[in-house]
Amino acid sequence: MDAFGVGRRTADAAETRTANRGWWDAEAVAYYAEHGDFLGDRELVWGPEGLTESELGLLGSLSGRDVLEIGSGAAQGGRYAAARGARVVSTDLSAGMLRQAAAIDARAGALLPLAQCDATALPFPGATFDLVFTAYGAVPFVADSAAVMAEATRVLRPGGRFVFSTTHPIRWAFPDAPGPEGLVADRSYFDRTPYVEEGDDGTATYVEHHRTLGDRVREIAGAGLTLVDLVEPEWPARNTAVWGGWSPTRGRIIPGTAIFVAEKPVDH
Repeated sequence: MDAFGVGRRTADAAETRTANRGWWDAEAVAYYAEHGDFLGDRELVWGPEGLTESELGLLGSLSGRDVLEIGSGAAQGGRYAAARGARVVSTDLSAGMLRQAAAIDARAGALLPLAQCDATALPFPGATFDLVFTAYGAVPFVADSAAVMAEATRVLRPGGRFVFSTTHPIRWAFPDAPGPEGLVADRSYFDRTPYVEEGDDGTATYVEHHRTLGDRVREIAGAGLTLVDLVEPEWPARNTAVWGGWSPTRGRIIPGTAIFVAEKPVDH
């Protein structure tokens, strides 16, 4: 850790959960104010590249399907699916993010079912949903992401699909900077030590976990899912925005996002 309480150190499941729930509770309003225009209220944006589900078509048909959004944030993806005829429940660890979701719904006059829960312990019976998805939610913010895969598999019906986007693993080998300095690898891609931000007392206030591309594939396979696609979106020319360490400068050279599309076998 550096002098400002930012760096790499171990963080177990309980510390990770507490830190991230608190961080997203505190940041929910400000995060929406900063990124709401980019994300929209009824669009599913898969990552900082700005590519949407309308463009990529990774979820498949939505009409009449039972859909679960995990790590939903303000539930923009859930609204996208509901507007296309799906029966949707959107869930998040953070009550603050769900309050933001409810505020959007109140303005729109249409309430989306929301539930607060940990993505590693979903409060739903097995084989309840046809589709589970998340855009940058849940997966990087838990210590045991394999448990997220296992829970998604459990609540999916046979033949169901799990789609999730997360930071592309290669990005962990580079500084989190949007300029040219962010294009020089200076750390080990294989170092799975979490990124942690600490308060003055040394307590974690934000935690993000890294897994390699191979780790992700093994988690998916270990959960009993079949990987059917891995999308590494190219940065579109239309997007000139900078979002943290993501930018056109970096996005045109190295991938920022990985989107995994997996299915539960019909005989599972």
